[in-house]
Amino acid sequence: MTNKLAVFDFDSTLMDGETLEFFARTTGIEQKVKEITDRAMGGELDFFESLTYRVSLLKGLSVDMVNKICAQLPVMNGAKEVVAGLKDRGYKVVCFSGGFRNATKLFAQKLGLDSEFANILHSKDGVLTGEVGGEMMFNDSKGEMLIRLQKLLDVTPENTLAVGDGANDLSMFKYSNKRVAFCAKPVLKEHANIIINEKDLSKILDVL
Repeated sequence: MTNKLAVFDFDSTLMDGETLEFFARTTGIEQKVKEITDRAMGGELDFFESLTYRVSLLKGLSVDMVNKICAQLPVMNGAKEVVAGLKDRGYKVVCFSGGFRNATKLFAQKLGLDSEFANILHSKDGVLTGEVGGEMMFNDSKGEMLIRLQKLLDVTPENTLAVGDGANDLSMFKYSNKRVAFCAKPVLKEHANIIINEKDLSKILDVL
């Protein structure tokens, strides 16, 4: 039996929106964070620098508020259907996120993902310190993690599906023969062989 792997981005892919922008709404800096996010996803800014700067703006936000917001994040249209459909076709389905485990671990449970990899928001005494750590902090992090998973699960690039929307998803496209740009920035569409412009992840099942 051939092993198959599907890797999804989280923000604006499995989840309808950007986690950091939902956090920023509570502190009145949403527009500032949105501008930085848009530039980073468009490939104009280094992902690590943009991530650490945006998280620094959240210093003092309570962990309780963070978890409350994460519990209410909207699932992307078609996400449940595409995960179930891919698993029916023999895929292991995982999430790679430059965002945060507070959100991805909840979605893994909701959607039935096999695993999720994301960053960790540091906190002290119940509030965010403005610092972040983890394995998904750099431009090439997703690609490096994909290589590790492919070796672990004995999956070839020919049997790998990668789905994303922004510049930090380019690295996982390098190691996948099925490259889906989902409502994506132009920089990602240039490297995709499947482009979906409708906000419905189940469309992926139609084109595989």
